[in-house]
Amino acid sequence: MVIKNAIHALCLLGFSGTVEAQLPIAKEDSVYFSKKKEGLILSGYIQPQFQFAQQKGVTTVEGGDFADGVSNRFMLRRSRVKVEYILNGLQKNPGMHFAFQFDANERGFNIKDIWGRIQENNWKLFSLTTGLFVRPFGFEVNYSSSDRETPERGRMSQTLLKGERDLGVMISLDARKQIRFLDVLKMDAGLFNGPGSGVKSDIDNRKDFIGRISLKPIQLTKDICLGTSVSALLGGIQNNTRYVFNTVLQNGTRMQVKDSSIQNLGSYSPRKYIGADVQIKIKNRIGDIELRAEWVQGIQTATAFSSATPEALLTGYDGFYKRNFKGAYFYFLQKIFSLKHQLVIKYDFYDPNTRVSGKEIGQPGTGFTQADIKYNTLGLGYNYYFSENIKLMLYYASVKNESSSLPGFTKDVRDNVLTTRLQFKF
Repeated sequence: MVIKNAIHALCLLGFSGTVEAQLPIAKEDSVYFSKKKEGLILSGYIQPQFQFAQQKGVTTVEGGDFADGVSNRFMLRRSRVKVEYILNGLQKNPGMHFAFQFDANERGFNIKDIWGRIQENNWKLFSLTTGLFVRPFGFEVNYSSSDRETPERGRMSQTLLKGERDLGVMISLDARKQIRFLDVLKMDAGLFNGPGSGVKSDIDNRKDFIGRISLKPIQLTKDICLGTSVSALLGGIQNNTRYVFNTVLQNGTRMQVKDSSIQNLGSYSPRKYIGADVQIKIKNRIGDIELRAEWVQGIQTATAFSSATPEALLTGYDGFYKRNFKGAYFYFLQKIFSLKHQLVIKYDFYDPNTRVSGKEIGQPGTGFTQADIKYNTLGLGYNYYFSENIKLMLYYASVKNESSSLPGFTKDVRDNVLTTRLQFKF
């Protein structure tokens, strides 16, 4: 048992991201089981940054769109304070973990997390979390922005799970003591409103079920450590009009076809995602290498001009659009002869409609829009860790959209972005 515990501890420490150590799961933004000491905990970070875009007024997922006539900007990307209180519980009395996190910057004040968790102490296996918290889907969504090696999450993550958080309730199985087989697994299952944290209340009666099964990082060999998980989201959104659009092949041409059956009114269009992720840490003489990958595919219901999860129901003659999608990201992280220097290479893609591509998009009468365009992004970066509390980030995102027949998207849009950032963390 002692040896097994030691291996697990070494493996968790092995997924390095700060000068000292870092878990391969989110520490700041998620509600994974915490081994923090009992009592009141205060933490936070700020991320002042300067960005330069290829041209003025670009639309981007690298921190939000640039204003018209602007191609460079200073901004506080994130400025967060988190307050936590942990009560472990005496004997078999349940423990409690409470968290409140807010973000304040030049764009306003936002609540990020307000959640409470009950931990049973009979078996030290189960917990129940409720409130506003990060949805238990995939790795990148749950990985803290203060630890992440790139400025932003990928386009796929930002589009499908915008804001990362939602209101709901979640049951978790996460052993807090040595239990054969169970101590290497973590399982989360929850019900959530669906639209995310950007709305004031739920918009329909359907709730999203989200589940994730994780294999905690395990040491495969002396120099290789592995973590992985699979996730699923089963949800939908109410059709409050009689119109639903689907991509079909009609008379040899792909197009968005409108279904105007009266039976659509009040029914639900699906949002179904399935994903898998893996993280591998390899020790070598130059410096530790970490490889990450995540793949997600499924059906997304959205609007005519956006594939993002809707935050409101439709009115009039509008209808929701059902699209088959797929997306993925791949990280290569290399420490360079020191824990202070880190090379970052990231590639991600998001195809919001796998049933159409290229010049088919934008053909007259087909109904396809910019919401159907595939994007590929190659990111190159360098991180310098002055200390555990201060990090310098340089990152260049080269964004490529597929060429289509849509005006403005007949060739690649010049929307690459360079980000320079200092992070201060306590």
